[in-house]
Amino acid sequence: MEEDDVWDEEEETLDNATHCPSCDEMTGHDIIKEKKVGDGADFMVKCTVCQRVHTVIFRPPPPTNIPFILTEGPRSERVVLVIDADEEFVVGDVFEEDDKLWRIHQIETQDLKHPSSALASNIARITALRTDMVRVKITLTRGEDSTADVLVVPQETTFTASHLIDHAGETWRIRAIHTGAGRTLRGTVNAPDIKRMYLHEPPKSEHFAPRTPRERRQAWKEGKLGHNPNPERPKEHVKKGVHPTTSNKRKRKKKRT
Repeated sequence: MEEDDVWDEEEETLDNATHCPSCDEMTGHDIIKEKKVGDGADFMVKCTVCQRVHTVIFRPPPPTNIPFILTEGPRSERVVLVIDADEEFVVGDVFEEDDKLWRIHQIETQDLKHPSSALASNIARITALRTDMVRVKITLTRGEDSTADVLVVPQETTFTASHLIDHAGETWRIRAIHTGAGRTLRGTVNAPDIKRMYLHEPPKSEHFAPRTPRERRQAWKEGKLGHNPNPERPKEHVKKGVHPTTSNKRKRKKKRT
């Protein structure tokens, strides 16, 4: 092909494009007159190509009622929404209802099929999951007993292994976080990426209490002994009749004369 035969095809924009009976194709039109009819309108238009004048009748499609099963965490609610019959729904699309965002999870048609998309006029039911909130499965371990539960958190929430979190009025430590790639004992994971999170009851405060003079001195330096602001052991921790020495120096024996 020679260079003279090559040209750039530009996209043509048509104003008020509709089918012209004379041209038998989509052409641009000028609107001459508009008449409101119910929720629609009748337009008298003139083709910009052949100049033919004809009428275009516009009527909005009749609305249809579609049941939606909206699932938020462990709860599901059935609502009926009024939708235009020619509106198309696609699995994965996000829509807003009741000031919340929902993602279409499944579409069921009148013939009980589950396509990836369908027109409203052919839809029997739509299942949607709340997309701005995430369900995080957790396992709570207290001693030898373990129970399962679910956290419902905002989508942008993150969890860090070994950190403490509050759940059901109690404080738990995140022992491990399981993702699709495996289990991690450290690091931060986004809530949508978590398959399950393992929580252990944290040790009691007595577990962290200093037991030796050295630990008490360190706790005193860190300001953790507000009730006893000195590194000495409390009297109730010292056995009766035992007087610990604070000096490591040995007494020198007197020389005999």
